Amino acid sequence: MQDYDEVTAFLGEWGLFQRLIFFLLSASIIPNGFNGMSVVFLAGTPEHHCRVPDTANLSSVWRNHSLPLQLQDGREVPHRCRRYRLATIVNFSALGLEPGRDVDLEQLEQEGCLDGWEFNQDIYLSTIVTEWSLVCEDDWKTPLTTSLFFVGVLLGSFVSGQLSDRFGRKTILFATMAVQTGFSFLQIFSINWEMFTMLFVIVGMGQISNYVVAFILGTEILGKSVRILFSTLGVCTCFAVGYMLLPLFAHFIRDWRMLLLALTVPGVLCFPLWWFIPESPRWLISQRRFREAEDIIQKAAKMNNVAAPAVVFDPVEELSPVKQQKVFILDLFRTRNIGTITIMFLLLWMLTSVGYFALSLNTPNLHGDAYLNCFFSALIEVPAYITAWLLLRTLPRRYIISGVLFLGGGVLLLIQLVPADYNFLSIGLAMLGKFGITSAFSMLYVFTAELYPTLVRNMAVGVTSMASRVGSIIAPYFVYLGAYNRVLPYILMGSLTVLIGIITLLFPESFGMTLPETLEQMQKMKWFRYGKKTKDSMEKEENPKVLITSF
Repeated sequence: MQDYDEVTAFLGEWGLFQRLIFFLLSASIIPNGFNGMSVVFLAGTPEHHCRVPDTANLSSVWRNHSLPLQLQDGREVPHRCRRYRLATIVNFSALGLEPGRDVDLEQLEQEGCLDGWEFNQDIYLSTIVTEWSLVCEDDWKTPLTTSLFFVGVLLGSFVSGQLSDRFGRKTILFATMAVQTGFSFLQIFSINWEMFTMLFVIVGMGQISNYVVAFILGTEILGKSVRILFSTLGVCTCFAVGYMLLPLFAHFIRDWRMLLLALTVPGVLCFPLWWFIPESPRWLISQRRFREAEDIIQKAAKMNNVAAPAVVFDPVEELSPVKQQKVFILDLFRTRNIGTITIMFLLLWMLTSVGYFALSLNTPNLHGDAYLNCFFSALIEVPAYITAWLLLRTLPRRYIISGVLFLGGGVLLLIQLVPADYNFLSIGLAMLGKFGITSAFSMLYVFTAELYPTLVRNMAVGVTSMASRVGSIIAPYFVYLGAYNRVLPYILMGSLTVLIGIITLLFPESFGMTLPETLEQMQKMKWFRYGKKTKDSMEKEENPKVLITSF
């Protein structure tokens, strides 16, 4: 029996071939960054109020007083969804009565925006909100649009792994790129909100599938020492780069249809990568397509300028198969210990995801320039990923994850104490909160993979990361609460983030521990420990093993 890593060790870890795969697959993630957050500008809601028709016979004084006032963030502004009954004020205007002096405005009958709305165009020329009037009675459709996109992400994460196992990593990678790019293009021709949203669900499916399959392909082609670098700095940083490009596109293209068109172009530019990114040799071998796998490795050896054996993969002497006992999702709850850890991980993943996506989607509601705030929200992710990578190399997992969660949640709770005049301070605290939550989010994959035994590890990471998809579906409604109270989303997010920071401290530690192979070897929660640990269970590896999964 042969081991794949041993057979291909002659290629080295960081030759030209590996560098090419690393950077090309990372670059293929960039469109995911702006497609994943494009709804921030596509569904932006500008300031608006009821339209008073120009044909209405109103004096300038009555036209200026045709809208009742409402209190918003401590100041009076025209009501967004109500106006004084038009027939009444037209009559008062014809009689020469003046508002406030002859007529008590508070006693006037009001009506809805029967003639539509007028939208401020200082920030957006056009969004799906202004096009289909998704305000007032229909304002629930805006967060639902975002939630349904993340429903597509949830569905895509279910099927992407199975499709790539059946049809190949490369084929599904480019097929899902085509789905994401093609259906984004079709959205441009949406004739109503329903059509736009249905297509957005499919875009979400393609977006996550492309991400997951690129992740799988990279981890299967690259060597052990490069995989963690690829899965943290490579993939995550390029996602952040795409996220940073989004406000740049949106700043110069303020019509939602033209913005969507511009966002599809980079996806089209990724298709020539088909001739540079190979199929996974591991997958080809699993399908007994040894000749094709051999050709890829021989080309890689030539690129790396190393000598390759005449025969790399011998069909007679098969690679050693991974023998794995069949497991079911209920095995994650088989004992009181593993069940408690699973429930705590589900909460940790879901609420961390709520914080990450709610802060990302809330950037237009921050004071100041919406485009600049979105850029800062993306930019802060780069140091967050680098910090997470550095912390994971040297420090205990539960303490560093809990620490960054306390940091993120604590500063979000402080926002309510900031005076209204100090907007720059509120923005700074929101970005610092995003830094902490993003760092924690990127470390959860490693922590989850290290705690669970080999038998259920992939399933555990898959199930717990699914909880994060549920969190992303809920997140838009946290942003929606900001329409009623500006600081309420921060109070909720801060409180929940501090709560999961406390929960994280209750987990067993995994840093430096040998990866468990069976459920019996899994570390126990503090209150489930009986007797002293054995010498073997305390033994630490010089270089702790970390498994990064496709989720």
